[in-house]
Amino acid sequence: MDNLEALEDDGPRDIHRVTAAELRQFIERYERLEAEKKDIADQQKEVMAEAKGRGYDPKIMRKLITLRKKDPQEISEEEAILDLYKEALGM
Repeated sequence: MDNLEALEDDGPRDIHRVTAAELRQFIERYERLEAEKKDIADQQKEVMAEAKGRGYDPKIMRKLITLRKKDPQEISEEEAILDLYKEALGM
């Protein structure tokens, strides 16, 4: 019985045990991903700045990028609804 009680006592503590090395690994992985995300965002800004410098409209380019991610059927439905709403408002 003493062995069983010892196992039961150790159970919950094992589940919630925190090791400094493992915690540090998670934190450092997350920080690396944050740094990579920032680098990518900076590169995207550079691309848009370069395009703007060449006469393109970054706002419209972003809309095109969003549209390219969508299914053509979804785009058609959205455009039809937009046209309907514009017509209702007399635009």
